[in-house]
Amino acid sequence: MSESPKCAILSKDMNKVLKEKIMEAFSSVLPITAIVLIASVVLAPMPSGTVLMFLAGAALLIIGMGFFTLGADMAMMPMGEGIGIQLTKSSKLALMLLVSFVMGTIITIAEPDLQVLARQVPSIPPMDLILIVALGVGLFLAFAILRIFLKIRLSVLLVIFYVVTFAVACFAPNTFIPVAFDSGGVTTGPITVPFILAMGIGVASIRSDKNSQEDSFGLVSLCSVGPILAVLLLGIFYKPGSAEVESPVVHEAATSRDVVKFFALELPHYLEDVLKALAAIVVFFVVFQLISRRYKKHQIARIVVGFLYTLIGLVVFLTGVNVGFIPVGHLLGTQLAASSFKWVLVPFGMLVGYFIVAAEPAVHVLNKQVEEISSGAITQKMMARGLSIGMAAALGITMTRILLGIPIMWILIPGYTFALVLTFFVPRIFTGIAFDSGGVCSGPMTSTFLLPLAMGTCEGAGRDLMIDAFGIVAIVAMTPLIVIQIMGLLYLFRTREAAALAEEQAAAISASAGEIVDWGEITVFGGAHG
Repeated sequence: MSESPKCAILSKDMNKVLKEKIMEAFSSVLPITAIVLIASVVLAPMPSGTVLMFLAGAALLIIGMGFFTLGADMAMMPMGEGIGIQLTKSSKLALMLLVSFVMGTIITIAEPDLQVLARQVPSIPPMDLILIVALGVGLFLAFAILRIFLKIRLSVLLVIFYVVTFAVACFAPNTFIPVAFDSGGVTTGPITVPFILAMGIGVASIRSDKNSQEDSFGLVSLCSVGPILAVLLLGIFYKPGSAEVESPVVHEAATSRDVVKFFALELPHYLEDVLKALAAIVVFFVVFQLISRRYKKHQIARIVVGFLYTLIGLVVFLTGVNVGFIPVGHLLGTQLAASSFKWVLVPFGMLVGYFIVAAEPAVHVLNKQVEEISSGAITQKMMARGLSIGMAAALGITMTRILLGIPIMWILIPGYTFALVLTFFVPRIFTGIAFDSGGVCSGPMTSTFLLPLAMGTCEGAGRDLMIDAFGIVAIVAMTPLIVIQIMGLLYLFRTREAAALAEEQAAAISASAGEIVDWGEITVFGGAHG
């Protein structure tokens, strides 16, 4: 077969997959779009131009998610897994840790979620926050790789690091604590997660022991701790002045031409940001390929196309959410909190949280990886339900906290304590998945819609922005730790029940010498493959 027909077949396959990805994104974004539209009619009336901008933003978000998820499959995941495998072939541990540190730092600087958060924090220069957070991720990615080699149980390291984190928090200013924990959530977004997850699988695949699959998870969770510690330490030594945050500009488009104009004016800014972010990763990949010669020509071509899809997807996604979603989220929060029925924000937030998690690009990557690694025992459907429940709980807690002015540590300390205690009772794979899920849930939809919603709620309720609005990402990152591990406990109990019933069944069959006994169905996890 000539090269041209091969390219034609490959192009046809990619177009088919792209259509499937866009349809998945459509089904994920549709519920949250419908909820906001209903709220704009029933609870907080908005100008028709603002609603039109929101709908245009939703359309761009769907297209962007489709391109991005395909690009991540084609570029970020093969690249991460390849680097992970190649690192294990080196006998120089110091070199492996250095490469992990450098790569962790680079991909964090490229993370769009972090850039969005940095622009919304009034008291710290954006680049200072981005650099300190990136160094924290790089350092803890090296720790995570070292853990896999030394076969240290994830729960032990998590307990140690979180105890240190909360101890350091006692000396940090109150205004820095919510931002610090939010930083831990936003660093694990659409660029970071596919790479780190694949890197963990690549490193763990070299091991042949029974815990290698379980240890392939946990890198994201450890990389979420580094930024928290880094920003807390920054708060201790950095003395910020007071600053005001400008409310997002709400564009009121009078015509369809105005809609196109507003998005077209902003798109070049996000193109520049994403190009700068991806450039560092591309340079690293080129250097890695020149040294290792790991990838063949057809693999390199696929990765290059994947980078192009990732670029298109992120630019379109960020343009849609920043121009169409951030203003609407802020406006909704402000109007509802200032109204006489402000407590509707609690059920409204829970409803938004339940459906918005499906719109997070990195969630789909994690769910797919979990199903593959667990050989279908933990399905994408199970993960999606668990994360939705966790996100709904997080938004309910957050809105209650803002309206009542509850300190963030009153929620984080008992929440993380309970989550860390569970790590010693659930199967190890559920610990890694749960703590990775916490970081994955707090992606671009959280930083570009839920955080503005919380900031608007703070403004409408007359609360302190730095203390009360920030912290939403931290709570969003915490609740999945508990929900997924409780799911792990149920899985463990039902597995034991099924095993015990099977033993009884075998013993009874042996004793009855062939007599048929009706035992009914044996289920492990209530339709785990459904």
